[in-house]
Amino acid sequence: MSLDEAKEGDKIFKEDGITFVIDEKLFEQVKPISIEFIDSERGSGFSIISSLSTGASCGASCGGGCSS
Repeated sequence: MSLDEAKEGDKIFKEDGITFVIDEKLFEQVKPISIEFIDSERGSGFSIISSLSTGASCGASCGGGCSS
């Protein structure tokens, strides 16, 4: 997950004043996708859940990129 500008071939979603941009081909592979902001005693960040099964996990604080 990172900050980026929309490009040709991207899918754009707006929710609660936040704009989400995802490559349309990637979106077709991972949909449905759910992104939630988590704020807890251990910290805060984004939880990303999708149908893509890579064996990798972001946990609750994906602040730039996820790796396996």
